[in-house]
Amino acid sequence: MMKRGAMAGISQKHYSSNTNNIRSISLPTRSHPSTARVEEELNKLKSWEPSSSSSKVVETICCGLHDLKELYKCVVEDLLNLPLTQQALSQHHNEKWVDELLDFPLRFLEILGETRDSIMLLKGNVGEVQSALRRRKMVGDFGIENHLNSYWTLRRNMRKECTKSLLLLKHYVDHHSFGSYSPPLDLNQHLSAVVRVLRESSLITSSIFQSLLVFLSSPIFKFKARKWDFVSRLMKKGVLVCNNIQQDNVNEIEKVDLALCRMVMDNNNNQSKDFETQKIIQSAQREIEALILVIEGLENGLEGLFKHLINTRVSFLNIISP
Repeated sequence: MMKRGAMAGISQKHYSSNTNNIRSISLPTRSHPSTARVEEELNKLKSWEPSSSSSKVVETICCGLHDLKELYKCVVEDLLNLPLTQQALSQHHNEKWVDELLDFPLRFLEILGETRDSIMLLKGNVGEVQSALRRRKMVGDFGIENHLNSYWTLRRNMRKECTKSLLLLKHYVDHHSFGSYSPPLDLNQHLSAVVRVLRESSLITSSIFQSLLVFLSSPIFKFKARKWDFVSRLMKKGVLVCNNIQQDNVNEIEKVDLALCRMVMDNNNNQSKDFETQKIIQSAQREIEALILVIEGLENGLEGLFKHLINTRVSFLNIISP
């Protein structure tokens, strides 16, 4: 099982940094009536914070993705499509700070695309596990074991890829985006507002993406030969293991891990009765179904945001292209 410490250190420190940066930026007085809707959407997102409750993490992320979609829709329709904005940006199209603004949608699109692929793979994999459990009399213990092994392999790979994306996102924030190059101080008021809106949008997007990546790279609970070592890990996580598992501070992915591990533990217990085994399998199926619903919610949020980030990128290119 991969260690969570390094990644947790990155995420916690960066969450705090992003929150402080977001709240410290204040937009200048509006220079055009059309900026009102963008500022309204930004104000909604300024209060966004990653949930401290595992049971509400996905709900918080989905709300953030929805609000980001609306924000970028307004950025394109109310800012980048304005002749005033287009004229002002085109006059500075060779400057580094304009390149930075052009670059940030592309960077988020790369991470978003990889994250969306990981989510789709996870959905397909847990769906196969669910199908195998429904047909367990046909596929047998060996068939179910193969599906479980595929699940653990996918979890490890997804955790590794999401950790890489977290580091890449941190690198973007620290070295490439959000003010690496400063625009001249004599910009007109409207263009100054546009620049600040876009940078603030970047900071908020980074924070929400990071929360999603941390969720997808949740620590792996996998039962191995030494049962009590596994139970000890659960206790450290804040999970009470007894005849009926009470799961505190555990998200939907980890709940599936735990349910599948309990199946393995039950299978190794020769004294387990059929009705108890049936209850354990039904519990695993419920947790898988809940995870699939969560994944579908994230898919919808990412799909909508992906389209609007594409539109933002295209609008920028149309403005600065000769």
